[in-house]
Amino acid sequence: MSAVVDVVITTQVAPVPLTCGDGARAIAFDAGRAIDLRTFTRQVRALAATLPHARHAINLCEDRYRYLVAFCAAAVRGQTTLMPASRAPAMIEQVLAQYPDAYCITDVELSPAPPHCVRMLATLDELDGEPLMLEDEWRVAIGFTSGSTGQPRPYDKTWRSFRTSTAQNLAALDGLLSANGVTHVIATVPPQHMYGMEMTVLLPLLGQVSVHSARPLFPADVVRALCDAPSPPLLVTTPVHLRALVASDLPLPPLAGIVSATAPLPPELAAQAEARFGCEVREVFGSTETCVFARRRTARDDAWTPLPGVRLAPQPDGTAVHAPHLREPVVLADLMDVHADGRFELRGRNADLLDIAGKRASLGDLTRKLLAVPGVEDGVVFQLDAEDAIGVRRIAALVVAPRLEEGDILHALRQHLDPVFLPRPLRRVASLPRNETGKLPRQALEALLHGPAPLPVG
Repeated sequence: MSAVVDVVITTQVAPVPLTCGDGARAIAFDAGRAIDLRTFTRQVRALAATLPHARHAINLCEDRYRYLVAFCAAAVRGQTTLMPASRAPAMIEQVLAQYPDAYCITDVELSPAPPHCVRMLATLDELDGEPLMLEDEWRVAIGFTSGSTGQPRPYDKTWRSFRTSTAQNLAALDGLLSANGVTHVIATVPPQHMYGMEMTVLLPLLGQVSVHSARPLFPADVVRALCDAPSPPLLVTTPVHLRALVASDLPLPPLAGIVSATAPLPPELAAQAEARFGCEVREVFGSTETCVFARRRTARDDAWTPLPGVRLAPQPDGTAVHAPHLREPVVLADLMDVHADGRFELRGRNADLLDIAGKRASLGDLTRKLLAVPGVEDGVVFQLDAEDAIGVRRIAALVVAPRLEEGDILHALRQHLDPVFLPRPLRRVASLPRNETGKLPRQALEALLHGPAPLPVG
């Protein structure tokens, strides 16, 4: 991995370009075509001219290229894209209630369709005009946290902050990106998620990157999309999707590399993926509040390397992140040990730390030990909200393990865990209620744990 370089982007008074590169550069591609920057800008102008008069937009496009067009059309029209934590109808309704001047834009028929919904044309119009420019301090997006520890909170993203964080990301991906041409990116994450926004919207706009318009989920779909790339592509994914790829017997074409985020990547899985696919797996660390701010090669490194200009300051309740793209430090609930050279290691989150009978552990470490049990395909350990008769919040687990019995799993865990941290109840299920980025909403876990007896999974 190359050395970290300084990235400095100053605020511009005059408008700055929305895109970079020659007009002939491919910004997106699929199985049958590549779309150049010149065509893209004409389609953005045409769509912008037809958008409703509004201050905010919610982009629900399924096709990643059409998401790009709609996001940029809203920006040049002077509108802010709202990024709810999920595309669930209830979440969309909640954000629309907070921003009554907003409308939704989509490229597919939605049922039920949210109010004030605009459907893009099947064939996008084109319009010539001046280069696409944006004010540096324009608020182009508002990202919402997942709300796992309370109500979702909004965080403003200006064009300057996105430009700066993208420059940091380009430096962090050095060695995985093509040095002499365009890097083709295939992603399993949606562009509506901040990780997807950074890696599959901003990189194509501001770097020599072309993104596949699809969002493949299953291993066979991922392989097909990878084969559409004219050069070894970069796969942007999550630990859940990567685990499925490693477990499949499908051969992958040569890759430029793999990038993972949204959940902790087990070092064992990273090592298996590197051996299986013959490329580096680079994990990035970030949040809706901060965007990506660190990276590591998980198969080899325990410590994370901050991106250019990023500095971390541990606090009693978490860690303050200082970064060039942040107006002010952002305090995360993650507890970190910061080394003298600036690298850091995670010790967990405040909410994940357990103290039972004077013994300590973390939910993250317990989950890693559960996933390491042979035969376990997926699983999670979490703490229940309710207390038992002696005032202790019990630990529970949901496990996907078709060939194991619950007793077998508990027996394997006893070899590695103190008895006070054995999850009780432990329930075997057919699948975990992961959302589209692989995360596990707390309410869905509780519902699955306490719901009706599941169908047989063996």
